[in-house]
This record gives sequence, structure tokens and C-alpha cells, in this order.
Amino acid sequence: MRSLRLLCMGLPLIGLGGCITNPITGETELGWVSTEQQIAIGTQQYVPSQQMQGGQFVADAELVAYVTQVGNRVSAKSPARLPYEFVILNNPVPNAWALPGGKIAVNRGLLLEMKNEAELAAVLGHEVIHAAGRHGAEAMERGMLLQGAMLAAAVGAQTTEYGGMVMQGAMVGAQLITQRYGRDAEREADFYGTRMLAEAGYDPQAAVTLQETFLRLSGEKQTDFIQGLFASHPPSAERVANNKGLVRTLRSEGYTNGEFGADRYQAALRGLRQAEPAYKAFDEAQAALSADKPDEALSKVNEALRLYPSEPSFHGLRGDIRQTQKRYKDALTNYDRAIGIQDNLFSLYLSRGLAHVALANSDAAKADLTASAKLLPTAVALNELGKIAEAQGDQATAIKYYEAAAASRSESGQAALVSLLRLDLANSPQKYIQAELARDAQGVIMRVSNRTSSDLYDVEIQVDLDWASGIERVTPRLQQIPARSSKIIRISTRSEQLRAFRAQPLGARVK
Repeated sequence: MRSLRLLCMGLPLIGLGGCITNPITGETELGWVSTEQQIAIGTQQYVPSQQMQGGQFVADAELVAYVTQVGNRVSAKSPARLPYEFVILNNPVPNAWALPGGKIAVNRGLLLEMKNEAELAAVLGHEVIHAAGRHGAEAMERGMLLQGAMLAAAVGAQTTEYGGMVMQGAMVGAQLITQRYGRDAEREADFYGTRMLAEAGYDPQAAVTLQETFLRLSGEKQTDFIQGLFASHPPSAERVANNKGLVRTLRSEGYTNGEFGADRYQAALRGLRQAEPAYKAFDEAQAALSADKPDEALSKVNEALRLYPSEPSFHGLRGDIRQTQKRYKDALTNYDRAIGIQDNLFSLYLSRGLAHVALANSDAAKADLTASAKLLPTAVALNELGKIAEAQGDQATAIKYYEAAAASRSESGQAALVSLLRLDLANSPQKYIQAELARDAQGVIMRVSNRTSSDLYDVEIQVDLDWASGIERVTPRLQQIPARSSKIIRISTRSEQLRAFRAQPLGARVK
């Protein structure tokens, strides 16, 4: 960022804006994403980002409250006044992340890897500094993660019921939470996060022991960590050494009576540790279902439910198994139980909506699929909503749903595209077909381009040629144009003077 700082020093001379003061370092930097925009982006992305990572962990309300309490204790010492929030995600991969504006998440898988409250505070403090130090915003500015139009859309646009903008925004959130921080950002988060840890009353040595553990696991190439925390927060011997030096400095400044809180931490984690066999059975149930062994999957998920009945994902998986067996009414019972425990998880509403689709309960399906799409728009939900709207005779709404779903390259997205083209080609062929005319030595030729990712058939174009002798209209029909391709055909071989010409797509069809 040094070059940006030097540039910023010269900005007043050339009349440009964009200089900000980093609230952590106090240094002047060049920046375009304001604090207000960071908060808006983080707020908008928080729910979709959680949904993509397994959703909130709600089975142990006391543990959830405990993590929030520790996060609040650390963030109270942050020099950046942001609306910090902390959640546990129901995800076994050891990881933690921060969105711009102070929205922070820690996976249940990482909680099981730490030994005391001070280590938890070190993780949360590290993420607080990533948010407070504008590291996410800097990534946007440096790598152009958000172009100007995307930024305006993500910050200012209202989410539509069709979810098109949310799908685009969710991709931005995914980039923000999976980005790999640079060495400078990690050093900054370590330095100020550890100092904040001490100021909050914890022993800063916890930052050292935590990094030592991460470094050891990195050397052992622990798969879960490589897929999670290490992908965005790579440990190193340099970081351990830096933390040790900082601890010595903090001790000399009088931070000698900090606490580790090991007993409190272990007490708070008791329920989650006791539930580990249940999650192991759940993982085995998922594997069995993926291997098309529904009976084995049902046995394993029943074991998980017996051990830990308060986990909604267990009930949801039981519903998925029942749905695979085409026992849709039983599946609805399981989904009802899951949603009764956790009513803010898109996947539960999506699965229940699909069960209602199978039972031809269109109104109930529409309600659940809409709820799912509001939490996290998916091509599956949007495509099914399009089908429902089309069946109910609301072609305009169906087109909007299909249009949003077609942005995905998934199987459902491609199915939505075919439905969209089937409905909309007759109304707006020019959106999908481009016709261009040109004059050459032999007469007039036309290039017809298929802009879609689906093959088009019976493509009809109206061509008006304004000759010196009068206007000629022809309507050539092309039998087939493959997806994302063009064909050139000859329209006329007349040699007289051509004053003007125009081509207009009339229609086409998809199979």
C-alpha cells in the first residue's frame, strides 16, 4: 500500500479525493470504499455468506451467547467503532472470517480445536482487525473485486423478490470471505489483534500458542485446516516469532495479569464436544446417501438424532432421505421439525418446497421456495418458482424467475434458460438473436448470431432492403444456429444502388 500512500500525498495538488485515515494504523491511505459502504456491504452479505457456509449453529444457545460475549469483550477495545456481530456457523471445517463493516463468523469446527477462551478471543480479535483495518475494502480497491457498477448495486440496490441481484451479490460475498490475505494484512491483524487481546484482559500468550498450533497443523498438512483457515490465513514461523516479540513488549508495558479462561471455555464447549459422535454419524449418513444407500443413511441419521435431537440439520437430512425414497409426506414432517428449530436456513425451505412440488401443493411450494430464495437465491428455487408462475398463467412473472435462474450455469439454470427462451423468444427475439447486414461485391450478406447458451431452431429474420427501384422485404429462415455461434447467409445478389437496409429478428424456438 506504500505506493498508494505516496499517491495520496499528492492528491490535493491535483484536486482529487479518495484519501482516508486507517482507523487502526492512523496512516493516510488512498481508498474509495467508505466506512458507510463497508457497513452496507457487510450487512447485505452477512446472511447469504452464512447460508453458503452451512448457516448459523443454533443447537446450543448458551454456546452461541458465550461466543458473542467473548467477541463483544474484544471488539470493545477496537479503535474502529463498527457494528460488530459474531455468529457460529454450523460447519465442521476449522475456519473464521470477517466481512467489511465488522460482520464476523467462526465455524463450530474451529471451536473444537482451541483450548481456552483467550485463544477464542485471539481468533475473534484477529478478525475484528481485518474488518477494522479495512483489509476487505483494500482487497476490493486493489483487485477490483467490485467494479463501480457492482459496488453501486451491492450497496444501494434493493433486493428484488426474484433474487437476481442477490445472486450477483452472493458471489461478491463468497469472494470476500475466501480471499487470501497478504502478509502485510496478516501482520497487521496479528499485531493489533494481540494488543487488543491484552487490553481486553486476556493473556496475550494465547496468540502465540494459537499460532504455534496452527503452524504445527500446517506442517502436518491437516486437510480440514488447509481447506479452511489456512486457505485465507496462512500460518508461518515468522508470524509466531512476531507474536512472541510482541508479547515480550506487552509484558514490559504491564500486561502481566491476563487470563486464559480455560475452565470457562471447556464448560461452554461441553455440549458441542459431547455431540461429536452425533455429527460423526451425521457425516456418515450424508456419505451413505451420496452413495445411493438410503437405508444405511437413515440408520445413521437416526443414530445422530438419538444422540443430539436439537440439531436441525439432522432432521433436515432425514427429510432428504425420505424424499429420495419418494416418501414426501414423511419428508414434510421432518422438514417441519427442522424449521421449527431453525427458521432461517434456506436449504430447509428449499427441500420442503421441493417436497410440496412433488405433492402438487403449489401454494405451499411457492411460499417455501420464496422463503428459500430470500435467504439465498438459487437456480433450483428460482426455476421452480418460474414453473409455478407459468402453470398459474402468470407468464410475466415466470419470465422474471427464469431470467434470474438462467444466470447460473447449473443444470437448473440451463433448464430455466430453455423455459425462458420458450416463453420470451416470441416476445423479445432481439434480446437473444443479433442480425447484421453488410454489402459486398456480390450483393448483400447477413450474419445471424445466437447469443444464448442453447441451440436455436427455425430462426426467422425480417430484412428490408431499400433499393433505388423500391423497397424489397425478405424473411429468410435458418434451420439451426448452435449456442453462442453465428451463421452467414446471402440475402441478395442484386447489383443496383442500395440506399439503406435493416434486419429484425422475428422469432425462433428451442427444443
